[in-house]
Amino acid sequence: MNQDQEHKDELPEPEEFAAAEQEIVEEESDLENDSTAEKEGGDDWYEQQEFVADPKQSLVRLDKFLMDCLSNRSRSKVQDAIRAGSVKVDNNLDVKPNYKVKPGNHVSIVLPKNLEEEHSIAPQNIPLDIVYEDDEVMIVNKPYNMAVHPGVGIPNGTLVNAVAWHLREQLGELPIKAGNEADRAGIVHRIDKDTTGLMVVAKKEYAMVHLANQFFNHTIERRYWALVWGDPAKDSGTVIGNIGRNPNDRKVFMVFPEAENGKYAVTHWRVLERFYYATLIECQLETGRTHQIRVHMKYIGHTLFGDPRYGGN
Repeated sequence: MNQDQEHKDELPEPEEFAAAEQEIVEEESDLENDSTAEKEGGDDWYEQQEFVADPKQSLVRLDKFLMDCLSNRSRSKVQDAIRAGSVKVDNNLDVKPNYKVKPGNHVSIVLPKNLEEEHSIAPQNIPLDIVYEDDEVMIVNKPYNMAVHPGVGIPNGTLVNAVAWHLREQLGELPIKAGNEADRAGIVHRIDKDTTGLMVVAKKEYAMVHLANQFFNHTIERRYWALVWGDPAKDSGTVIGNIGRNPNDRKVFMVFPEAENGKYAVTHWRVLERFYYATLIECQLETGRTHQIRVHMKYIGHTLFGDPRYGGN
């Protein structure tokens, strides 16, 4: 992905963990979906589903075929996904909603996952720091100590509540309605409550599925700055390690040395500035696993500075 890939860190054994790390990346979103053919994608919020047309079926429009295969998805969502290049027929992206699916065709589609839990989103008049906005998307600078999405113990006061107010005032209604995605108010990715940073918000269905396809296929580049404990021996490196919940503490995650456990995750990092006992680094993610930077940096002995959950305080 970049020059950092040429410098692979030797991953230490779990018992060599350093005693430190701070919050920076994906909020807890261990979303699962029991779809027929789900594949691992570039982010826990997205999925690719695959279907094979029955050998005995008659010719049917592509959008109708997918509507019959998918549950809780609107026709407009499926059509937008096709136009956005998120649908392939026999690995061909150049298809239209009226394409006639033939017996034996292999059809795949990338969409945002449905949320496991539905939350009633009440628009709240919370000021937003909007750094860019057009008819399709807006980019918001999320402040420290604001959760992205409501959850257990956080019923409101989130970025979603603020975005819902903004979009309702601007458009008269929430634009993302397919399935239970109205609960996202166009949010297409997450960062931790204690992290500040830019977030992309989709204002229309087409933008939502187009961004979903980019996140799934790793064509979106995400970079984060983090202050870590210690003075890394190298100027850059890459951490590759499957991430999953710690069996002894379900609130935190860990790297599993065994490849069959956890979810594949890759983090490229490089030093920006050294402060002797702490170092400012930039991390570029190939994947978007929960707590990915926090877990990977702890795994190589450079826990995020000031992170109470992972020992960085």
